[in-house]
Amino acid sequence: MALLLLVGWVPYLFMEQLLTRRGASGWKVFRYTYLTLVLWNAFTTWWVSYSTLGGGIAAVVLNALLMCLPTMAFYHTKKLAGPMLGYLSLPVYWIAFEQLHLHWDLTWPWLTLGNGFAQANSWVQWYEYTGFLGGSVWIWVVNILAFLSLQKYAAASRPGAPELSRVQVQRLFMVPLLAALLPIGLSKLIGYNYQEKGPPAEVLVIQPNIDPYQEKFQGAENFIPIEAQVTRLITLTTENLTPKTRLVLWPETSLDQAQWENQFDANPNTQRVRAMLAQHPNLELITGITSLVAYPSKETATVTARYRDETGYFDVFNTAAFLTNASTPATFYHKSRLVPGVEKVPPLLTQLIANINLGGTVGSYGSQKERTVFRSPTDSALRVGPLICYESVYGDFVAEYVKNGATLLGIITNDGWWSDSPGHEQHLQYATLRAIETRRAIARSANTGISAFINQRGEITAQTGWWVPAASRATVQLNSELTFYVRHGELIGPTMQVLAGLLLSFTLVRRFVGAKKSQLSS
Repeated sequence: MALLLLVGWVPYLFMEQLLTRRGASGWKVFRYTYLTLVLWNAFTTWWVSYSTLGGGIAAVVLNALLMCLPTMAFYHTKKLAGPMLGYLSLPVYWIAFEQLHLHWDLTWPWLTLGNGFAQANSWVQWYEYTGFLGGSVWIWVVNILAFLSLQKYAAASRPGAPELSRVQVQRLFMVPLLAALLPIGLSKLIGYNYQEKGPPAEVLVIQPNIDPYQEKFQGAENFIPIEAQVTRLITLTTENLTPKTRLVLWPETSLDQAQWENQFDANPNTQRVRAMLAQHPNLELITGITSLVAYPSKETATVTARYRDETGYFDVFNTAAFLTNASTPATFYHKSRLVPGVEKVPPLLTQLIANINLGGTVGSYGSQKERTVFRSPTDSALRVGPLICYESVYGDFVAEYVKNGATLLGIITNDGWWSDSPGHEQHLQYATLRAIETRRAIARSANTGISAFINQRGEITAQTGWWVPAASRATVQLNSELTFYVRHGELIGPTMQVLAGLLLSFTLVRRFVGAKKSQLSS
């Protein structure tokens, strides 16, 4: 599948060229482009509908519509400024759009092109320098070069055209072939020479396998009481510990019963976890919880705060809690890249529905600006960047944890929402790219699978089955060195946005000047 990315846009480029040559209107080009993008989105992300049918349809329809922004900008630039600048503009507009799609309220980066190499990550070991948007650049460069070569070959094959010699044909296709193969060769060299770095630490990840639809949450048909869920987690943990185990990861919302953070230690389930830690003094634990934080007044509340007469202003968080021993207060990290429509509602829409009774909570989950790193008080080398579910899809976001000192990335997630579909497999594979970008090992704990360990090369070294209770233990290495991508941040995306602005300005000027000339000539 990864190989198709390097030629997959060629049919679209031929379609756009054919429509343009036939004098099709911009609206007709838009309709064909939109249909193409709808089909691509539907064939690759149909599984979102398992979680919510409306959300799945919206993800396909709206994301395809948004993707028309860079493709139609390319069409108009090519029409007004000529093919050379037009084809140069396409990767610029597209990657500028991908950068935008990483950082706004309706963010949905699942189809960012550079993520497509997750199952062939040995081809992109150079992501430690460019990040995953470097892969997007590579895809467009190869596709455009392949299209231009095929276009020239097709033109030479027409009746009456000078026939190309065998050497000329080879030269014609040599450029796109080298553009495809050289980065792969460079990646293989980088991967071959890379050595794992850092001291070792034994980590245990737990997969309780509690059905998120039927068992996990109160009100479900076969709801398992929270106490029984905690028992399963504790049992899986204690049965798989060794004296060397330093850290345990439990999945997202393992302790789902919403609780105030300032009363966390008073919760009976927290006390049971503390009792387990007391029996294993060298053990530390990260678990997902649903937490609440109250604010004394409207002025001190955040923009995502909700209001209830009995509690006042408060935020609800999808949280990772870090317990270092049986008595030290927990440290909390609040999930900050929230799923649009499910965990995050745009502020304007929040205001519109704030006074409507929808049968549940209204508005967005809370979040935080900083990337919290969980630091072991007994082992200075063990510093974990906690990633909650959706957050692991964002390269620049994950890099912030490492810049803040993380030597290990810990992913806690609940992928059972997507049933037995490509969704949970893609989510796991995307994590391998984060390992390459940051050169950090990853421990991944998923409620219903797939839990896994990933090394600093992005290789999955151990993984559980899907939809089975499991525990997996591995020794990871705690790297403290920073990659170029981590040190300097995302450079490609912002650069492309600046270039996109300049190109759009130039195109609009050309259109304005052309319109003025037409008026004067008439």
